[in-house]
Amino acid sequence: MKRNIVLGVLLGVASLSLVVAAQQQAGRGGQPAPKVVEVEKLKDNLFVLKGGGGNTAVFITASGVVVVDAKNPGWGQPILDKIKELTNKPVTTLINTHTHGDHVSGNVEFPATVDIIVQENTKTNMVKMIPNSTAADQTIPPQTIFQANNGRGLPKRTFKDKMTLFKGPDEIDLFYFGRGHTNGDAWVLFPALRIVHAGDIFSGKNLPLLDANNGGSAALIGESLQKGYDALKNVDTIITGHSTQMTMADLKEYIAFNREFFNDVVAAKKAGKSVDDIAASWKQPAKYSGYAPADANRLKNNVKLAYTESGGKSN
Repeated sequence: MKRNIVLGVLLGVASLSLVVAAQQQAGRGGQPAPKVVEVEKLKDNLFVLKGGGGNTAVFITASGVVVVDAKNPGWGQPILDKIKELTNKPVTTLINTHTHGDHVSGNVEFPATVDIIVQENTKTNMVKMIPNSTAADQTIPPQTIFQANNGRGLPKRTFKDKMTLFKGPDEIDLFYFGRGHTNGDAWVLFPALRIVHAGDIFSGKNLPLLDANNGGSAALIGESLQKGYDALKNVDTIITGHSTQMTMADLKEYIAFNREFFNDVVAAKKAGKSVDDIAASWKQPAKYSGYAPADANRLKNNVKLAYTESGGKSN
């Protein structure tokens, strides 16, 4: 009898938890919670839209609006609605920093006239239909959405290492400095404003998500970040993929963090430790204050990738 009572209480608690979770996911009347886009003004013509996935940048030029990243499924229209509150100019260009669903899924809701631009490897990743099973931020593979929309939202133009859009105060420079988060991480520079959007190759002060299925690299992310640091001389502010704005000093520290992590794994491997041993014993260095605690699954994924790559780096 006592065992049945305890079991009943546990089941009741579990059921209540499910109800509370469902209520948190929905608004009143069981409807989906509203998609709230928060606006942060960086300059008179540059805004960061937060919520619903990766940080979206909105750059208002003389001839129209340039958007960087389009968030999760269903968030394209909320982005467009919020832009209408900022300007009456049309959206002309959409740049995706990489292939993950929380940065590209909203593409399908943008007008077909919008020019979509990505790094060439990102286009390949978006088209070739390889869902990323390791990326926690990619809850729905973007390929599912593009297929369902007959290819709408896929890029129209690509660049390899650099592309320049527009001129004068409206200039935008796109860069690819090498593999890291994926093999197509684009950096979007607004030179007149001294601001760059780094996407998820610098998502914030945390252990990065390294997506090997889409070309990510533990061995090379430090070098790629260093190339960005060296090339972007006139930058004061970095828009991160998911966190607050950072500085070039923060980027320099993040380079050291990633290099140290890789070197730690290499040293542990040479000492005869297994992937599981390293993942269980690695501790985030205290000197990197303000860094988010390492997620266990992400940590093991990154250790495994670094362990595999430590036999030799590849471009």
